[in-house]
Amino acid sequence: MPTLSIIVPIYNDAECVNSCVARLVKVVESLVGDDYEIIFSVDPSSDNTYELIINEHDKNKKVKAILLSRRFGQPQATIAGLSFSQGDYAVVIDADLQDPPELIIDLFHKAQKGYDVVYAQRRTREGETRLKKIISYLGYKLINKASNLNIPTNTGDFRIMSRRAVKEVVNMDDRDCFLRGLVSYVGFNQCAILYDRDARQAGSGHYNKFTGSFKIGLNGLFGFTTKPLDLIWWSSLIGSGFIIFTTFVYILIKLSVSGTIPAGISPLMLIVILFSLMQIIILGILSQYISRIFDQVMGRPRYIVQHKIGIN
Repeated sequence: MPTLSIIVPIYNDAECVNSCVARLVKVVESLVGDDYEIIFSVDPSSDNTYELIINEHDKNKKVKAILLSRRFGQPQATIAGLSFSQGDYAVVIDADLQDPPELIIDLFHKAQKGYDVVYAQRRTREGETRLKKIISYLGYKLINKASNLNIPTNTGDFRIMSRRAVKEVVNMDDRDCFLRGLVSYVGFNQCAILYDRDARQAGSGHYNKFTGSFKIGLNGLFGFTTKPLDLIWWSSLIGSGFIIFTTFVYILIKLSVSGTIPAGISPLMLIVILFSLMQIIILGILSQYISRIFDQVMGRPRYIVQHKIGIN
């Protein structure tokens, strides 16, 4: 078993493969010599990403890869890489080099002090729009407020984990694979290291440059809290109370001496508009939970591997 496993989920990043391998090898060899493995977890790409990784494996057998049978997405690709890793410690890092591989040295030394998880927390984020930063900040606040977890703000998947933390994360049968939430859920001793995130050096990102990955954000929200369902319950109570009160006032006005309703939109129309909006919101929340129940009940595998390089 190697001391250190590096997990690199990758998709359509041919421009980054060679420089990513070069920088990772330099860093990990300075830490553990040849006692390491670099596992690329590849979503099938339209460019020559996988072929370049094969070339890197031919030059260095420590570079390994798994190719998924179709595009399952970055979260599932990350879990797949962690499942095949064997190191005492595992690092998850993107291939685009926005997260500097050199920080792995600090992460590794910090982990050896008794921490099971050391996550890299962004102090600054180059190359990202202000709108994306604001949405990301508000998203973390909402998830932490709604759930019982404490997911650190300004963090991605870049982190180092001990073998026992990796084992618990991989063993959780979670179809959405929101890694930041899963790692927070398993607990153990965790801490942060601050760093400045670089702009992407080559190629283009695969998430919206203004909003990021909205789907991953929803996974974080609906996968770790039932408070939206509680919101439906309280909204129903408040809405029912509003209808009863409005109906009572309407009857009193009709039975009064004047017997006239104030000019403008009728109370009936207000009630219809209000509850139409409530029904749309309620159906939206329920659909998110129902879709996740469907995926979980179907029990399909989180990923399927069609080819492996350097992995038994």
